[in-house]
Amino acid sequence: MFGNTTIGIDLGTANILVYSKSEGLILNEPSVVAMDVNTKSVLAIGQEAKEMIGKTPTNIIAVRPLKDGVIADYDVTADLLREIMRRVTGVVGNSVKRPNVVVCAPTGATSVERRAIIDAVKSMGAKEVSLIEEPVAAAIGADLPVDEPIANVIVDIGGGTSEIAIISYGGIVTSTSVRTGGDHMDDEIIQHIRKNYNLLVGEATAERIKMELGYAPIPHTEITMDVRGRDLLTGLPMTLTITSTEIQKALEETLSRILEAIRVTLEQCPAELSGDIVDRGIVLTGGGSQLHGFQEWLVNQIDVPVHMAPSPLESVAIGTGMSLEYIDKVSKKIN
Repeated sequence: MFGNTTIGIDLGTANILVYSKSEGLILNEPSVVAMDVNTKSVLAIGQEAKEMIGKTPTNIIAVRPLKDGVIADYDVTADLLREIMRRVTGVVGNSVKRPNVVVCAPTGATSVERRAIIDAVKSMGAKEVSLIEEPVAAAIGADLPVDEPIANVIVDIGGGTSEIAIISYGGIVTSTSVRTGGDHMDDEIIQHIRKNYNLLVGEATAERIKMELGYAPIPHTEITMDVRGRDLLTGLPMTLTITSTEIQKALEETLSRILEAIRVTLEQCPAELSGDIVDRGIVLTGGGSQLHGFQEWLVNQIDVPVHMAPSPLESVAIGTGMSLEYIDKVSKKIN
């Protein structure tokens, strides 16, 4: 069914990644589109558009067409995919004119949301589209033996969703999907600074704070960072010094929701597979799992081994492309 022109797409809230078996990872761009409000034409996508967030004049908007792991704005997503396909063709050549595409979907996505993903991918010129569950793709990309009768526990923390799944025999035994992830951590940081200092900071600044000062609830040496934003009382620009300890507290609620989802999933695990989890532990993928101290904190909370995938950011995209070998077992064929 699948020839050489098959590509895997990780349609993520924060980033879109495209993987080809022959070329490997061929594209990794932020899921952001800059548009002209008046003409509805696309001005920029990816990193170029992301740098425009919060800095554009009134006639230009920079938007994220994907929210919580699914399509929020169908037309903009279709434009984004078409531009990405054009770039992929530039890298790989004309052999991808009518590719077969395997694309991942969150386990919690509804049938309407799944259909929107399929239609958007088909609109970019795909010949056939197959869906694969996101945790299964992450597990394959993390080199786990998903087609064997043993428990593979994957925790995939993306921008919009966190997916926790126990996989055995190529399928999901039990899973939990919560619509919280890296973007929600950024929101918590923005709200914390606004509430405590009356300072408004943008999304890009919040993301930088998370990457530099964000810690899971573990003891650590406190570090500080200067943050610039707009004082809500005077309306003037202001610089503020914040600490990693207060950002750690701001992130606690989001992390506790993810921990609860992991516990729920482990509690639903069949007894026969529980022994495997004690021996093999769980594997972390997704950008959110790279939060400072997250792996160490999780070990303390759930008392089983916790491993980081070889390429946590790229696991889902790599697994989506590699899933062609497992296609009969793990993909949902859409005619």
